[in-house]
Amino acid sequence: MKPATAFAALAIAITALVAGCDSGPEKLKFGVAGPMTGTDAAFGTQLKNGAEQAVADINAAGGINGQQVELLVGDDAADPRQGVSVANNFLGEGVHFVIGHFNSGVTIPASEVYVENGMLMITPGSTNPVVTERNMWNVFRTCGRDDQQGAVAGNYIAQNFKDKKVAILDDKTPYGQGLANETRKAMQAGGVSEALSESVSANEKDFSALVSKLKNAGIDLVYWGGVHTAGGLILRQMREGGVNAVFMSGDGIASDEFAAIAGPAAEGALMTFGPDPQKRPEAKQVIERFEAREYKPEAYTLYSYAAVQVLKQAIEATKSVDPKTVAAYMRTGVPFNTVIGDLAFDEKGDIKQVGYVLYTWVKQPDGRLTYVQN
Repeated sequence: MKPATAFAALAIAITALVAGCDSGPEKLKFGVAGPMTGTDAAFGTQLKNGAEQAVADINAAGGINGQQVELLVGDDAADPRQGVSVANNFLGEGVHFVIGHFNSGVTIPASEVYVENGMLMITPGSTNPVVTERNMWNVFRTCGRDDQQGAVAGNYIAQNFKDKKVAILDDKTPYGQGLANETRKAMQAGGVSEALSESVSANEKDFSALVSKLKNAGIDLVYWGGVHTAGGLILRQMREGGVNAVFMSGDGIASDEFAAIAGPAAEGALMTFGPDPQKRPEAKQVIERFEAREYKPEAYTLYSYAAVQVLKQAIEATKSVDPKTVAAYMRTGVPFNTVIGDLAFDEKGDIKQVGYVLYTWVKQPDGRLTYVQN
């Protein structure tokens, strides 16, 4: 073989080898963060499954502007310090868009890392008003706020328990205390003041002293500001201790694990949450894909799916993966078509379409206890 011919053959071989190693355009990295382990893991699972299914559906349809999406998962274990660690890990991995976190007490410090490093975040479940009241360009949520949710709960209590004794309990977290305070505020505006107010640790297991206080005070309704784990234990121990007061809480108990913990005592419990998105026609096909994976979407699963849809539409509309450019577009009030309905954001990053409704935990024909919209 002549030298020139040999050189040409070698060049062709090298070109083919390089082409074979080329994995195509760099993937667009998203992160999903929440409590994947620990007492609040049920909600982390909801966020993870929602984001995973949305990314799978997007990639199957060709990606975002031709780019495939890679989803990284961060476990914050509902701990603020671990949430900051997750945020820094995402930064190191090159993530620019985050779906999460769940707990407001984790979202608030993690969002400081994101804003300092030019990362955009959408939380599907952090409802404390502080999350979006800090004038940060990068923070959004697909859920409502505790001042909106607390108003619905407080008004209901004022209208239906005006001459009754009400106890307000919370778990000392930004979410639990915030929701309890907003409910108290609306209740008092309606002319009802609580007969008992208590804060307990979310990690407690024995609530016998609290149950005794409720019983001695003759409480007719217990409002719980907190999540399903401690809430379920409190309700179960209330019934075991002879306290038959109505139990009411917010979206923090929106998991079937609440009934698993509370047992039969869960029947009749009241809860505030957004209108059931699973009843929306646009959710039908998505739910079928979840069911094909043998997963039953709960509470915030579709809120997480919707967060990914918003990011996709905003990136495609701006033809940019720069988080600040995408965030600026999201704040214009343009509607995004999502599995939970059309969403538009205000200048703070809150959704304009707000609606909390009442649910009751009801026993189904198969014996399962779950929440049903009133």
